Amino acid sequence: MSMAIEERIEAIIQRIQPETHCRNKYGKEATLKERMRYYNTPGVSIAVIKNFKLEWARGFGICEAGKTEPVTETTLFQAASVSKPVFAVAVMRLVQEGKLDLDRDVNEYLTSWKIPSVSGWQPKVTLRHLLSHSAGVTIQGFPGYERTGELPKLVQILNGQHPANTSSVEVNVIPGLQFRYSGGGTTIAQQLVEDRLNQPFAEIMSELIFTPLGLTNSTYEQPLPSQRHEATATGHPWKGRPLPGKWYVYPEMAAAGLWTVPSDLARIGVELQLILKHHSSGILSAETLNEMLTAQIENHMGIGFFLEGEGEASRFGHNGWNEGFVSRFVLSKHHGYGAVIMINSNEGNALLGEIEHAIAREYGWLGYSPDQINVDVSPNILKEYVGDYKETPGLHASINLEGNDLALRIQEQSPIRLSPESQTKFSIEGLNASIDFERNSDGQVVALHIHQEGRAFRLDKTFD
Repeated sequence: MSMAIEERIEAIIQRIQPETHCRNKYGKEATLKERMRYYNTPGVSIAVIKNFKLEWARGFGICEAGKTEPVTETTLFQAASVSKPVFAVAVMRLVQEGKLDLDRDVNEYLTSWKIPSVSGWQPKVTLRHLLSHSAGVTIQGFPGYERTGELPKLVQILNGQHPANTSSVEVNVIPGLQFRYSGGGTTIAQQLVEDRLNQPFAEIMSELIFTPLGLTNSTYEQPLPSQRHEATATGHPWKGRPLPGKWYVYPEMAAAGLWTVPSDLARIGVELQLILKHHSSGILSAETLNEMLTAQIENHMGIGFFLEGEGEASRFGHNGWNEGFVSRFVLSKHHGYGAVIMINSNEGNALLGEIEHAIAREYGWLGYSPDQINVDVSPNILKEYVGDYKETPGLHASINLEGNDLALRIQEQSPIRLSPESQTKFSIEGLNASIDFERNSDGQVVALHIHQEGRAFRLDKTFD
């Protein structure tokens, strides 16, 4: 590995910025080792993509607390819900080959089990619904099974029958109207693929994804075959305590069952990025992949992948959480960069974002560092915003000029300085909130909107 890459790795692991409760504000820089200690996290494994190539992969820390086996780039981790987008890619290969229809009622494919009716009404659910989490089905996630316990069959999981440890998977809201994350929906899709191809699921995934890409450190086999046990990390839910039995078993393979290494996931990512770059065909055609990366019911969800950022900073990816393991898979849509981060600790979940931002800072990824906004708003416009504003239920606020800046006062709170982001939008310094002003068709300022925590509050300007 070149000296330049080694220097970049060193810059990343020596300059982790702890996140704070405020957007774009960070705590004192620390080393990766210090942050792992803070989060009681024994091991971390990272792969970084640059210019449509895997640039480096490396393990940090140890496989199990209290032991000495180091994490290397070939140490297996549970990918948890990152299993889902990899599965979705496989499903889209089958759609592309004409073996499945994305918009056909899945009950026409299912033979081992059917989506049950609801009070005599039979919902129509499609693969598009299932893979974009808009099918209206239940069960967000799965807790896993101890290795020594009895394992349920997939149909038992779908029916919520012993020895399954979750309730039945069923429709309880109208399909196709809203996003609601559902591992249960992915499990229905797994059963459909098994029924359609009449093969063990792990074999299907190997044939469709791993073998074509030459990936030897990835498998959906559950339980994990004994010959792979020595290459695995141990899960640590909290306080650095190893899981009894080292890891849990997830028969819900499509939703949570992938064992892999960051470099294998990165190679899948590079394959997808090259398809987008060259508008060519690989394991998918460009047309099929672009359909996956098109927002479905809600803007943040495609088919299998979550969608992030805008324009040139657009990204797609997924996070994962199993008992004792967390993961992050993120890919640039346009610029051939990305990363995979896998951790053997639930307590280390926040470290995923800290590492991602350290990588993004070092490599200059778009959309991560807050842009320096230098907007000049004329004093005449600022004066037009000054005044009192009220909401019908009784919320009231005032906007005043303090020197050359606007200040917002809400109820009996002290005034808060506003920073312009545009001629009409202002951020509230130190808080995760912003406001914008509304004008009527005559150009008169008539209201302001306060935005925070996903909510908006409208206050009308009062006129004497």
